[in-house]
This record gives sequence, structure tokens and C-alpha cells, in this order.
Amino acid sequence: MAQPDPHAHSAHPLENTGLPEGEACPVKPWWRNWKVMLPLWLAIGGLAWLGLHYNVDRRVIAGGVVVVGVLSNAFAWLVGVIALVPVIGPLIVKVLSIGFIWLLNAVGYFVSYVAIRRGYSKDVLTYRGLTVALIIGIVIGYVLGKLI
Repeated sequence: MAQPDPHAHSAHPLENTGLPEGEACPVKPWWRNWKVMLPLWLAIGGLAWLGLHYNVDRRVIAGGVVVVGVLSNAFAWLVGVIALVPVIGPLIVKVLSIGFIWLLNAVGYFVSYVAIRRGYSKDVLTYRGLTVALIIGIVIGYVLGKLI
């Protein structure tokens, strides 16, 4: 009897698993399981809200969210959930992964930090508003360009 090719692709994702018939598929890793990641995101959101409610330093809250999100792959899972939205989800994920957007945002934060230290707080608000508007415009333009 010929063994199924484990590298063969089929139309159905559960076919051609390379396992003998009747044997169950191995358990998914915990970071791909929605039953773990959804409560993790709820916990992250709840703890961030509690931290803001009890006036914990915002840098501590942001650092905690980043550390937990990176160590648990929560950000990758959330991007995967966004990508599941038909038509527009994959486009949003593509735009979020464009390095130019990340570079533009990083430069904006650096310039904001320097300007606030020199006393230009009001100008920074205007600048950050324009940067956010530019990024939103790029995202909308990219999505519309792919749809049309």
C-alpha cells in the first residue's frame, strides 16, 4: 500500500496530513489556539484599563503590554484575526507591515520627544495630528487602490 505524500497539497486543509487513518491530528501550539489567545487579550485589555484607572505610569503599562504581547505572540495572533476579514483584512495587514509606515511613525515619535523637551508642545500636537492623518490617508489610498 502506498504511503500518502506529506508534501502534497489538497483542496481541503485536513486531507493528506500524512497520519495513518483514524489517528487524530497533533494538538496545535498554544499560541495558535483562540481559547488561549482571546482570554489573554481580554486580560491585557483589562489590566491596562485597571492600570489607567489607578493612575499607574503609562510607560509601565505600555511596556507591560509590549512584553506580554511579544513573548506570547499575541500581536501576531491579532494581526492574523484581522487578516481573516474578507477583502479588506489582508489589505490592512499588508499596510500595517509596510516598513515605511513604521519608519515614518518612529521618526515622528523621535521628533516629538525632542520638540517636547524644547518646549514646543502645541506644535507637536499639530505635527502628530498631521502624521496620523497622513498615515490614515496612505492606508485608505492603498485599500482603495487595491479594490478599484
